[in-house]
Amino acid sequence: MPTRRDEDKVFSEAERAAVAATARERKAASGRSPEEERAEGLQDLREALAKMPPDDRAMGERIHDIVTGAVPALVPKTYYGMPAYATEGKNGKVLAFFKPKSKFKVRYSTVGFQPDARLDDGPMWPTEFAVIELTPAVEQRIADLIRKAAD
Repeated sequence: MPTRRDEDKVFSEAERAAVAATARERKAASGRSPEEERAEGLQDLREALAKMPPDDRAMGERIHDIVTGAVPALVPKTYYGMPAYATEGKNGKVLAFFKPKSKFKVRYSTVGFQPDARLDDGPMWPTEFAVIELTPAVEQRIADLIRKAAD
């Protein structure tokens, strides 16, 4: 019979930290004006990037530039402690996020999209893209996906 201690192992340390981060993010976001939401969200995003190892930080910073260049109206913020981009407004929805490889100790980072992103392409489409290098073609693909997600 599983003990309480075994049940505590259901989620990894990183997963528990991500859940705690999203609770803090939601609490902080309540009551912000749109201007505060954008400014504080950008500050939160920059702080999340600053905590990353250098290779993840460099990729995250470049992806931030790509996303904000492609769709400046998206609101920067964090999502489960990761850099993310949401629609404007009180009920703004996260459309996209950057998951650094260091977060879950995997071999590649990803650019992911939430259900409100409009990436529909027939009866099946990807919602997360592995990124190991930001080549000009990869950067263009990310920009195109962000634009499509925000349509």
